Amino acid sequence: MTMLPGERLDLISSRLQDTGKVIAADLARELGVSEDTIRRDLRDLSARGVCERVYGGALRLPASAATTLSKRAGQSVEAKAALAREAVKWVDEGACVFLDAASTNLAIADALPRDFGITCITNAPQIASALTLRGDCDVVVLGGLVNRTVGAAIGAEAMQAARNVRPDICFLGACGADAQAGITAFHAEDASFKRAISEVSAITIAPVTTEKIMTAAPFKVMELADCTAVLVEADTPENAVAAFRKAGADVRRCAQ
Repeated sequence: MTMLPGERLDLISSRLQDTGKVIAADLARELGVSEDTIRRDLRDLSARGVCERVYGGALRLPASAATTLSKRAGQSVEAKAALAREAVKWVDEGACVFLDAASTNLAIADALPRDFGITCITNAPQIASALTLRGDCDVVVLGGLVNRTVGAAIGAEAMQAARNVRPDICFLGACGADAQAGITAFHAEDASFKRAISEVSAITIAPVTTEKIMTAAPFKVMELADCTAVLVEADTPENAVAAFRKAGADVRRCAQ
């Protein structure tokens, strides 16, 4: 039975929510329509904000597209704490650490080793406040106009400041992470800032919660292989981990 266009869109939307991605050729065979028809459907869904089109198909958009840093901090708290415990294993005594604007990095700010003589740099006022309250590390804030959704300064002033620092380690926030799309962000300026700070850092670690796996935001930051390591939750699907590793990523699972 031939599906009506609306029914086809509903099916594709459901598939995206269930699996995180769809492949145009597979959908065309399954639904008995041309790949051009599926591509038109994907363009329609992309315009509605349901997915991000990539070569050969589409990826689900991360659920946190329009939420603030404060709201994101209250989501998946245990998962972010586990990622934070894994992340701080990379921090040596006396290190200079950059914490990107990300709710997982708020958890990392709390989990950093105590009395290690660490210098922490961030462009996110909320993270700077959390670090200052610790009272055991030096805090440097990269300034400029703060984007209220991102929760950080990501404009020209912040970019210029980023060129003048040399962190030992950068903890990079990822809005989406996929083997094909790489690390992605929702805002063009945020993506540019993330690339800039990664380029001046000795190593870049990207902690990624499972909900962001096989999703893509509109603006590319970098390939997975360009990260020193990608940290994922213990229950991240094996097929996603395998795809990440095939793309050249050094994937590290958190402890249970």
